[in-house]
Amino acid sequence: MAADNTQKASAPDSRGKAWSVLIVSTLSFTVCFMVWMMFGVIGIPVKKMLNLNATEFGLLTAMPVLTGSLVRVPLGIWTDRYGGRIVMACLMAATIPAIWLMAYATQYWHFLTIGLFVGLAGGSFSVGTPYVARWFPKSQQGMAMGVYGAGNSGSAVNKFIAPLILLGFGWAAVPQVYAAIMLGTLLLFWMFSHSDPAHLVPSNVKFGDQLRALKDPRVLKYCQYYSIVFGGYVALALWMVQYYIGEFGLDIKQAALLAACFSLPGGVLRAVGGWLSDRYGAHSVTWWVLWVSWICLFLLSYPQTDFTISTVNGPKTFHLGLNVWLFTALMFILGIAWAFGKASVFKYIADDYPANIGAISGIVGLAGGLGGFVLPIMFGALLDLTGIRSSAFMLLYGVVWVSLIWMYWTEVRRTDVVRGAA
Repeated sequence: MAADNTQKASAPDSRGKAWSVLIVSTLSFTVCFMVWMMFGVIGIPVKKMLNLNATEFGLLTAMPVLTGSLVRVPLGIWTDRYGGRIVMACLMAATIPAIWLMAYATQYWHFLTIGLFVGLAGGSFSVGTPYVARWFPKSQQGMAMGVYGAGNSGSAVNKFIAPLILLGFGWAAVPQVYAAIMLGTLLLFWMFSHSDPAHLVPSNVKFGDQLRALKDPRVLKYCQYYSIVFGGYVALALWMVQYYIGEFGLDIKQAALLAACFSLPGGVLRAVGGWLSDRYGAHSVTWWVLWVSWICLFLLSYPQTDFTISTVNGPKTFHLGLNVWLFTALMFILGIAWAFGKASVFKYIADDYPANIGAISGIVGLAGGLGGFVLPIMFGALLDLTGIRSSAFMLLYGVVWVSLIWMYWTEVRRTDVVRGAA
């Protein structure tokens, strides 16, 4: 009888801890993502200061993404073995000195090198995802991971905060303020997060055992999906401010505000994507996300074009291209689609690998992060090569084609996406 009373008392306590962990972890991930995307704004004055071309600018913005991607697999595995609380706290603490030192960089190689250490903040995703998921029942894991993943909105927060600091105090003040914010967030995380030994992978499970599931071809497919919905999101979040400035002649404050119309829904609505994935299944949500992406990227790919035709009254010239408002509307829709897609891919993982979420989310997150690293460099190279800014969207359009074809042959041919599996 006493045991029953203890169990009843512990259930609300466990739920309270679960929500506390989810809230403070989401806050921490938001700050980490804000720091990770810092170059998307401060890179603009740095590019001018160092006289960088588009490819060099792409590499500058991508360097933090590289480190944040490469550390995702070991961080996910350490989370399984040691717990998300200690791993997340150590990770956040390790980034603070590098963030502060960014303010004193003066040469290109300084920014690249320090950016690698700042990029550790991006690894927080593969720590928090399994950490929060294990506090909730399977029926709510999509929601929990979606809420946590809404920390991607740190990219939009960066676009709101960084321009104000930059215009008021100069670009060097941005990393100093961000270092202070990271320190305060670390203290809050440690005060309100919790640990549960039952969530750890048993100590007799070896490193190789955790990685064995990576031989499953489904993991490669999820990596491909995530390389577009997350890798593309990161790449465009870094690229859009300078795109608005170059394409539409806006100043940095206006450009950052409009770029946030893509970044904000692409982060915040991930929680809705988690709920939809719980309700309708990861497959259906991902399939429709890819088709919406295909349509938006097709329209965004068309460059500003002037053409002349011969008429009975002589030659007439026409202009074809998106204005800033239509462009922003399409980016807003694309951000929503990718928010849903980021959640649905991780719902696949929670469903298929419930005992190995950390390792699998780490490798899928690695693929998405590497997409976020490679794509800005390719955006810059294509711009230098062709001189067409919308070539970035042409590239993403091709990546979506690959995902659609792969999904059709491996899933859609065997599934009714409206009524479910036959």
